[in-house]
Amino acid sequence: WRPEPRDSGIMSETKQGALKIAVLGAGSYGTAMAYVATHNGHSVMVYARSKEVVDGINKNHINPKRFTDVKLPDSITASTDIKEVLKDAACVIHAVPAQHTPDFVGKFKDAFVKGIPVVSTAKGIHVKTHRLMSEAIPAALGDRSEEIPLVFLSGPSFAKEMVKGHPMAVVVAAHELKMAQHVQKILSSIRFRCYASNDVIGVEVGGALKNPLAIGAGMARGLGFGQSTIAGLVTRGCREMRQLAIALGGKPETLAGLSGVGDLMLTCFSSLSRNNRCGMALAKGKTVEEAFEEIGEVVEGVPTAKEVVRLAEIHKLELPLFRAVDLILSGKVKPDKALRLIMGRDLGTEEFH
Repeated sequence: WRPEPRDSGIMSETKQGALKIAVLGAGSYGTAMAYVATHNGHSVMVYARSKEVVDGINKNHINPKRFTDVKLPDSITASTDIKEVLKDAACVIHAVPAQHTPDFVGKFKDAFVKGIPVVSTAKGIHVKTHRLMSEAIPAALGDRSEEIPLVFLSGPSFAKEMVKGHPMAVVVAAHELKMAQHVQKILSSIRFRCYASNDVIGVEVGGALKNPLAIGAGMARGLGFGQSTIAGLVTRGCREMRQLAIALGGKPETLAGLSGVGDLMLTCFSSLSRNNRCGMALAKGKTVEEAFEEIGEVVEGVPTAKEVVRLAEIHKLELPLFRAVDLILSGKVKPDKALRLIMGRDLGTEEFH
């Protein structure tokens, strides 16, 4: 199956010449980012550890492990040599899962090119170091951290829909807005619109925290509850995300945008979400390990839930939804009991701070 022809033209204000884009990671999201990066006529080279994946992309234009029914553009190639992938690239997209990101970056830190932006799509909190990616990646880069500009991409974007050419909007954040705008111009197209932000913490918190909430939404669905239940979870969950973002130094208004409520709605209302499917499996009596095996891909919400509770303790935040999800994931309560704990709390007023 080949997606419908893509419109190679992009908005005049974002137009860039053809460039080489490097993508690190050939999983679902890495493959999808490689696909959308070709919309502007860019060439893309993907780094993959598997020779089978590299050969599949180079010879057949198919990733044999992800989206096997999608014919990738001829402008996408792959290599197991990271230096070859990074050579002459104008932009690097890092699509390695959050829990593996620090080790990966540390291993290859000398291969990154000074001044070339690295765009992280990893969403989550690194469990071993208790760090967001905006802290974990610079630490892994060590003495090279000042040389490598970092940008963080987040927002409602399922990989499966990206490779079908569905139009969507995301946000790219950097501490210096100019760097975010630079990446915005490289990646934006008529089907993949990027908005720029300088609120790295707010964007990261939204991208990371929506995953445990999506597990909660999946549990609600697995217990047989409908859209009203999930809508309440999304609304109150967004408030909890906002509270933690403020505590960590982010802007509350960021959580009302694409990386917050946008990504939260997508993952909580759709069974395409791995985290959502994990929650459904747990509600039906499966263990976390059995849910992982059924899904076959990384479920970032599981390790993130425990980290959110740790941060809630540090900042003296209640965050009842996150705590309930963590109690279920740690095997301390069953999903139906957790629901009773949430709904049976003391009554209060609706507040937005």
